Amino acid sequence: MGGAVSAGEDNDELIDHLKAAQYIRSELVEQAFRAVDRANYYLEEFKENAYKDLAWKHGNIHLSAPCIYSEVMEALDLQPGLSFLNLGSGTGYLSSMVGLILGPFGVNHGVELHSDVTEYAKQKLDFFIRTSDSFDKFDFCEPSFVTGNCLEISPGCSQYDRVYCGAGVQKQHEGYMKSLLKVGGVLVMPLEEKLTKITRTGPSAWETKKILAVSFAPLVQPCQSESGESRLVQLPPLAVRSLQDLARIAIRGTIKKVIHQEAVNKNGNGLKNTPRFKRRRVRRRRMETIVFLDKEVFASRISNPSDDTSCGDLEDERQEEEVTTPPDTKPEPPVNFLREKVLSLPLPDPLKYYLLYYREK
Repeated sequence: MGGAVSAGEDNDELIDHLKAAQYIRSELVEQAFRAVDRANYYLEEFKENAYKDLAWKHGNIHLSAPCIYSEVMEALDLQPGLSFLNLGSGTGYLSSMVGLILGPFGVNHGVELHSDVTEYAKQKLDFFIRTSDSFDKFDFCEPSFVTGNCLEISPGCSQYDRVYCGAGVQKQHEGYMKSLLKVGGVLVMPLEEKLTKITRTGPSAWETKKILAVSFAPLVQPCQSESGESRLVQLPPLAVRSLQDLARIAIRGTIKKVIHQEAVNKNGNGLKNTPRFKRRRVRRRRMETIVFLDKEVFASRISNPSDDTSCGDLEDERQEEEVTTPPDTKPEPPVNFLREKVLSLPLPDPLKYYLLYYREK
């Protein structure tokens, strides 16, 4: 495994590198990447590699390179309230980032071939919900994961607005993948060694765009049971939220608006999640990213000819950092304003904890 990659000291710096290389191009995608720490989806003994632009695999557990996830997130064109199906959902890292954009009224389903990886994803999701401040900063669409072969989804399942497949799709399965998509929906998948975006423009009309040269491990073909029948995968039912849950969402949304308005009145602008002092940013430069994973995953991206490598600009950047970033001062930890506001309300403790989803501090 190797190649020319951009690495970071932490999750934010990794995102800085991806932005500089033009893999992350939209604000929504940037916010989602910053809100979910990639290292939390690694096994403890491998976390030192979490912020490298490299794929990672251990047993059945697999994470694609950040540059691949960036391109996928951008191509999906996610919006609040959409339905999303992740085929080969793995650790749940991508599904969690997608859930931050879909919001509480979206649908977020994943199908994973290996049962041990499904359990791993559920553990990581539980950890994210209990401990991450991002859960309170965003309205989250919680993913639901099921185990099975994504080529054996029950024919009666609902169609989705957005579909991603994280394994190489053979040409003979292209029609099957398209059948999972609603009219107006977007399908992103590796097809014939190209990360491909397919938009369904009508009942039988499609637009196809090749995004990036890739080589993924191919989809595992279904195997029949001892009785000779295939094992159909039943996707999670479309849940209807209870009135109590809808009230919690509305109350939390109102409190967030109050917090934002208080910040506007006090500072003249909204809450910012940036550090107190300016973080060192990586200036755009010509670069080519290459990713290998046990000869299974490869991705490349051509250099950006518009990147600026001016020595004068680099010198200005150094001078600016010297002025704005105290060398021995660390940024203050972020404040969970929603949690503080809820805990300060004159309400019974059980109701406060309900509004906070019984989360740890």
